[in-house]
Amino acid sequence: MSGYPNLLAPLDLGHVTLKNRVIMGSMHTGLEDRAKDLPKLAAYFAERARGGVGLIVTGGYAPNRTGWLTPFGSKLTSRREARGHRIVTDAVHAEGGLIALQILHAGRYSYHPFSVSASARKAPINPFKPRALSDRGVRRQIDAYVRCAALAREGGYDGVEIMGSEGYFINQFLAERTNKRTDRWGGSAENRRRLAVKIVRGIRERVGPDFLIIYRLSMADLVEGGQDWDEVVALGKEIEAAGASIINTGIGWHEARVPTIVTSVPRAAFTSITASFRPHVGIPVVTSNRINLPQVAEEVLTRGDADLISMARPFLADPEWVLKATTERADEINVCIACNQACLDHVFAKRKASCMVNPRAARETELVLLPTRRTRRIAVVGAGPAGLSAAVTAAERGHEVELFEADHEIGGQFGIARRIPGKEEFAETIRYYERRLELTGVKVHLAHRATADDLRDFDEIVLATGVTPRLPDIPGIDHEKVLSYVDVVRHGRPVGKTVAVIGAGGIGVDVSEFLTTVNSPTLNVGAWKAEWGVADPRSAPGALTEPRPEASPRKVILLQRKPGKIGAGLGKTTGWVHRAALKTKQVEQLRGVNYERIDDEGLHITFGEKHENSRVLAVDTIVICAGQEPVRDLATAFPTAHLIGGADVATELDAKRAINQGTRLAAKL
Repeated sequence: MSGYPNLLAPLDLGHVTLKNRVIMGSMHTGLEDRAKDLPKLAAYFAERARGGVGLIVTGGYAPNRTGWLTPFGSKLTSRREARGHRIVTDAVHAEGGLIALQILHAGRYSYHPFSVSASARKAPINPFKPRALSDRGVRRQIDAYVRCAALAREGGYDGVEIMGSEGYFINQFLAERTNKRTDRWGGSAENRRRLAVKIVRGIRERVGPDFLIIYRLSMADLVEGGQDWDEVVALGKEIEAAGASIINTGIGWHEARVPTIVTSVPRAAFTSITASFRPHVGIPVVTSNRINLPQVAEEVLTRGDADLISMARPFLADPEWVLKATTERADEINVCIACNQACLDHVFAKRKASCMVNPRAARETELVLLPTRRTRRIAVVGAGPAGLSAAVTAAERGHEVELFEADHEIGGQFGIARRIPGKEEFAETIRYYERRLELTGVKVHLAHRATADDLRDFDEIVLATGVTPRLPDIPGIDHEKVLSYVDVVRHGRPVGKTVAVIGAGGIGVDVSEFLTTVNSPTLNVGAWKAEWGVADPRSAPGALTEPRPEASPRKVILLQRKPGKIGAGLGKTTGWVHRAALKTKQVEQLRGVNYERIDDEGLHITFGEKHENSRVLAVDTIVICAGQEPVRDLATAFPTAHLIGGADVATELDAKRAINQGTRLAAKL
């Protein structure tokens, strides 16, 4: 415990003691939505409880049908449903853990036509307009919360978390942005917070003193018309008086223009807000958002910013996060890089969540890594994400594995991605694999391009040889102005003051951000807040101010052949952030372009429905991001070899698919 004395210290809450200061925050996986998936949910939570987390909070459960996130989604409204949850709570308790059920009423974020809210104001991210509740309707919603909490207790939960932030139902009553009522539930700040206080008081009266009530309080709405600081503090004091055990920090609404959890958000970017709130209440306060390493969490607690740390996605990435911190193995943690690709992007696409860096997340009963019955000699060629996941998983199961990499370091495309401003976290995945290679005994051959002779004596061959940049067939493509994205990002080739980027997929967008950024805001909280217009909530309602972005050092023009929106293929929860960054840096975006030729004048293009318009882009440099070709040189010599990652499919680089492929292949070998 010497490394993290505050993080690993127990917390006495009176009727129960948390064994450390770590809460697994609420994260909807999709397993909550069907009763048949409760055994899978039990296995998922049990693995995290076994990993040592102090308290688990489930994904959100609606207290009634109007509060559903989606039709027939997760809810807890009957004793029969409560009894079904015993398989989950019993599994967690068997591992020595504690678990609370989150009660989440989506309000106007409900994706169905029967949604309700404080006022009939449609959310910009939802096509359905809610119905404004009557006074009686509001009281019935309060009763539904109280009943849901009582059912949670009957289902074996140790407490509940009331979701009062992120722009959901309760938050919609709290903020003038969405509450236009003139009755006792609207108007003054006191009236607007009446709903939240009555919910907490009603639950405490119903469940008694020996049951945890966590209230997730929006401390920075990050939207116009959000709560001011005095309102936030007053609410916190009333919530405490109403009987809450713990107050958790909520940051931002889903419709906010400020990102809060993507990888470009600095670590622990919002803990200062919790620190400002903490002195105003006498119960423990939790801080959250972009805390992914024990040392970061320890620093937050040491400063006195909070009493507890809440993390959600880091427990998708590594269920043994706390155990590894406790046993001085923090260097073995599979760190959440906040990519959102397999978790939140899946949830918003109505798919079950998992984790890019840990494909077993929420698949514990399906992707089982058993020791092998027969040790085989396995050669893995290529040390990108696919090859690394295959190599370490196979070795972990007991196989004898050798890894061949032509480059002088591991990482593959992640080695390029980590150089993109805002994606520095990708280096953590490379570090994790370096440590796993060492621990599992994989024999690594760096700067060694594998030949057929190297591979002849192996029982199994895995080709994870990756990709090479594709050069489009444009006259003059060999001009000295032309560079590939690898030349620019990885090898640091000089780039001029005016640049055309050919190809507007994920790599083209990344390269454009690379070229327009002087200092990565991810590495400096103050610079990042200035970039996005995040203020101290004590000085600005909703913690919003005018953004002050850093000027780009060069003019960049991003081009794509397709006529559709640039960045359309980016992730649901991250694409808008990248598009906003391009706009902020004044990147010119051209669609439906045909590339005619490259010469000393620059890049000649035509555009329009029949390419009737022409233009010469007089740029200093042209960077090619026009896709990739698979590298499969060894496949001919070894037709039975396993192809994974970019060597298998190179049309669009996909680390999520690559790591999943490598892990699942190794699980079967």
